[in-house]
Amino acid sequence: MPYRLFCLLMAAVGIQAQQTPINDLNAECLGNVIRLSVAPLFEEVDAVFNDTQIINLTPGLATQCGFSFKFDPMGNAMFFASLQNCFSQNMDDKMFSLVMQFRLPGNHMTEDPVYRVGKTCSYTPWTSREILCDRNYMEASEQSMPQWTCLQSRLSQAVASGYKMTAVVFSPSKNVMNVDEVQRKGYAIANTPTRLVLRSPHNAEETYLQNVAGVPMRVLSTSTFFEQKWLVTRVDATAVCPTPEAVAFTPEVITWYMPKHIDPLFSSDAFTMLEVYMGIDAKRLDTEEMAARNYSVLVTEAHIIVEIPVGAVGGYFKSHIQDDQYFVTYTIEPMLELLWIEEVAHENTSYKVLFPITTPPMARPPQVRNYTVPEQAVFVLELGTFNLDVELLNITFPTMVLTVAECNARGFNVQEQRSPDNTLKTFRMEVPFSDPVVFKERRAEQGVTTFTLQLIYGLVIFPEYAPFSHSAVVDAVLLDIVPPSVTGNCDQENFHITVDYRNQEPFFVVLVGKRLLNHEFAQQYLTEGDTDFTITLPFSSPDAVFESVHSSSVRSRLDVALLNPYNNMTIKYFSLACSFLKTLTECFSNGTMTALAVKVDSVPGLNPGQLTLSDPACGPTYSDDRFAYFHFTVNSCGTTRKFINNVMLYENEISLPDELELLTSLFRLKVSCSYVANITRTLAFLTRPRDNEPFAETGTGRLMVRMRLAQDASYNTFHQEEDYPVVRYLRQPLHFEVELTTSSDPKVALVLDHCWATLNEDRDSRPRWNLIINGCENPEDPYRVVFHPVEVDARVRFPPHVKRFEAFMFSFAGDAVEPSGQVTKFTQQSLFFNFVSGNHPFKKN
Repeated sequence: MPYRLFCLLMAAVGIQAQQTPINDLNAECLGNVIRLSVAPLFEEVDAVFNDTQIINLTPGLATQCGFSFKFDPMGNAMFFASLQNCFSQNMDDKMFSLVMQFRLPGNHMTEDPVYRVGKTCSYTPWTSREILCDRNYMEASEQSMPQWTCLQSRLSQAVASGYKMTAVVFSPSKNVMNVDEVQRKGYAIANTPTRLVLRSPHNAEETYLQNVAGVPMRVLSTSTFFEQKWLVTRVDATAVCPTPEAVAFTPEVITWYMPKHIDPLFSSDAFTMLEVYMGIDAKRLDTEEMAARNYSVLVTEAHIIVEIPVGAVGGYFKSHIQDDQYFVTYTIEPMLELLWIEEVAHENTSYKVLFPITTPPMARPPQVRNYTVPEQAVFVLELGTFNLDVELLNITFPTMVLTVAECNARGFNVQEQRSPDNTLKTFRMEVPFSDPVVFKERRAEQGVTTFTLQLIYGLVIFPEYAPFSHSAVVDAVLLDIVPPSVTGNCDQENFHITVDYRNQEPFFVVLVGKRLLNHEFAQQYLTEGDTDFTITLPFSSPDAVFESVHSSSVRSRLDVALLNPYNNMTIKYFSLACSFLKTLTECFSNGTMTALAVKVDSVPGLNPGQLTLSDPACGPTYSDDRFAYFHFTVNSCGTTRKFINNVMLYENEISLPDELELLTSLFRLKVSCSYVANITRTLAFLTRPRDNEPFAETGTGRLMVRMRLAQDASYNTFHQEEDYPVVRYLRQPLHFEVELTTSSDPKVALVLDHCWATLNEDRDSRPRWNLIINGCENPEDPYRVVFHPVEVDARVRFPPHVKRFEAFMFSFAGDAVEPSGQVTKFTQQSLFFNFVSGNHPFKKN
């Protein structure tokens, strides 16, 4: 990028300027450098360094005075200044003040606006020697020589101030120049209260290349003489900076090699490296920031090696055109700060290098991706990818040239799309087959139509306005388009949805309920034919919705939509609703009832877990976001009874508590069970003598039985040893599983004979309460045990080997034999159970 003239006004702090507001203007003190960040404001400016004289800050003046600039492709600018630049106010080499004023070009009606920023930086202590390598200059700052310091201690300040700089000798050429000659040749040399400052362009006449540990380095070496009467003293100053040849590139990584021992700066090999820091744009990064950006710094015996991924945070990509071909480069400005001490001279050196790196041009030929949407008869073209500095100006068709605005007015919907990290862009356009710019050819004998689109994209790279183009030809051959059809039916358990796409390839995505038909979904529920596919889905699938619930049936609906994958427009919509015969209420001969409440589509805000029976204290035994399952006895939970002839009818109602009905839609579900009060049945049987006595196979062996407490009614996860004792509330269900663990004989069955609870771990202790008697629930238990069926699954191979039952938490009331079920306040209890099965005792706490 060519050097731009900055609109810069610099002077002492007291200079007056118009205080125009400015956005994103930030000055920072970064060691011996001041950095100013400026948002996109201008392209070129003049610099004023005092109240009266306007001085253009040319590249030569910037190099001589210790300034550098950088711009990214978006126009953001960074301004760097050495603390010891020509225009800063130096206060005893401890405080440095710099005022910068930016004058933007105005128009013929107004004066140029002025923006001002000032910064004062403290920098102490200085090291014996400070080397600063910036993008356009090298700077050496040397402390006054020890003999000079001794001289100042012996002479008065007045005498010491009489020293004058008389000559500069450059090595190795031995050229001698006075101060005026040095300045005329583009060097800068000055003495401050305690230091000598020397500044040079990188490729100045007196600099030379030296290979240091295999790395080419640019060197400037001088001796400056000061005289006062018959006394002469000399100060040596050397600056050594890396060259672009110190960098190696791969398409993925930038590697920068710096010699660890910079020979021209050392008087001996005895030195100690004290500090190594890396940064970006003159600012140090900590370890966490470097790791986040994937930067690395490796210190070896001979080198300091910096590795930066191409495209890493902190740099930017720039577009280029060569022979109408699109290339990109990546630019980043890493910084290295080193500090070492020489053990012989006991002098320390601070070394800072700001080192802009730009990769070689990398070819990135743009591609045009074409998506044809047959049912909408439209081409969808995407051109990319480009850096953000590329803009689309116009598109040339065979019969016309249209700007982007004209394309959009024509209905082509040209859009710029950014990548998720906002670093790349593509250009998307939709062209209908019916537009005159599309060439059409009908082939009746083949039953197809060919659509062809020819175009040339006109693009430009900013800010240099470099034009380039990219041409493309896309076509589509379409059969006579027949839209897809959707049909469906139901059996006793499932929906069956068939999508027939006829003689077309599927050009749509399928939305089943609210879920897209992806690969995993399709593997489980989809069956494919030659030109169609069928989705078979259970009526209770979460993708379906329940419309209504009756005592013996559920009406469930499944919605299916075929969508355009590019704009999500609906191509076809189909809805299938069926009634499925299902028993939602079950009545058992032991006087217990179960009921299943289902969330219906008309009550979308319902939380099934909040439903209760007529007694609000009776909530569901199990619930999720669609179902609530209730289990209760006919003489509990507000169940009513009435007689109709010879039938006892028990009724209850599932609903929301009154206070919740005000917040959501009304939900009420009647459940009932009927029992015949008196009935006589006739039973006939016939006996005959047995041919032989029954017998059973006998054998020996030990059967191992394990009992576990499940965490919920699914019996998928169980409490571990470390969980006990397990805390539960009164009347809260406990789900137990008893399992034969060593038998693989399918003819063996586990029978729970007796099961009881005791107050402590001694199973023979009193009080005790029977839960299971002779394999059945205790008829005197107000909250009877509920047995759960066991099915074959991935864990259960032989269901007869496993028994599952549900008991309800209770507490013993004092020394009573029976448990107390009537409590006015729930308390937390620890539960201890002892169980025996047959002659094989087992126990679980």
